[in-house]
Amino acid sequence: MSDLKVDRNAKTLRELTLEKLREAIVQGYFRPGARLVERTLCEELGVSRTVVREVLRHLETEGLVEIAAGHGPIVARLDPTQVGEIYELRGLLEANAARACAEKATPQTIEKLRGIRRKIEKAFEKNAFADVLTHTEAFYDALFEGAQKTVSLAVVRTLNTRINRLRALTISSAGRGAESNKEMNTLLAAIERGDGAAAFKASTAHIQRVSQLAQDALNKLPEPD
Repeated sequence: MSDLKVDRNAKTLRELTLEKLREAIVQGYFRPGARLVERTLCEELGVSRTVVREVLRHLETEGLVEIAAGHGPIVARLDPTQVGEIYELRGLLEANAARACAEKATPQTIEKLRGIRRKIEKAFEKNAFADVLTHTEAFYDALFEGAQKTVSLAVVRTLNTRINRLRALTISSAGRGAESNKEMNTLLAAIERGDGAAAFKASTAHIQRVSQLAQDALNKLPEPD
């Protein structure tokens, strides 16, 4: 009966659709406040209405979709107050993790962080912003793991979709690649030295900067149709 064995690596149609629609929202293909019409999505994605409905419900739990009275599902609007709170949480969690990582990181953790940083820099050079998002998420996963902050990492992962949506707004801004690389390499250097205080400071400065960039980007977003 080996032919009936489930392929655990195979993604379902629902999972593939979820990834595609999530990416479209995060990357700004669908603007905040835009209506998500089931029939149109079915045609664009090439899937059934049942799959689209399931995916929209899931994205609602992630904070990417909201239900507007009289309009149905729309792309969740980015509220400046909520955005500020997300960065406040990031600042608290990431700065503490950065300090702990500097104090606890093994040579293996540091080498892993270095490797991911190289990938991020190459992605910025190519303006491959989707890859920047992917590698940046991996960098922070490694940082929290190196810090042995498993509960904090679990909390951050519940926010990752919203965080990546905001990152997508900031990383493509003019000159951001060089600026971001400088900020993150300062953080990595502090971790490599085992300097917890410097790592905390570098992480805090980075979050303060991206928070301001995100708020500036929000102010420039066009109004939905």
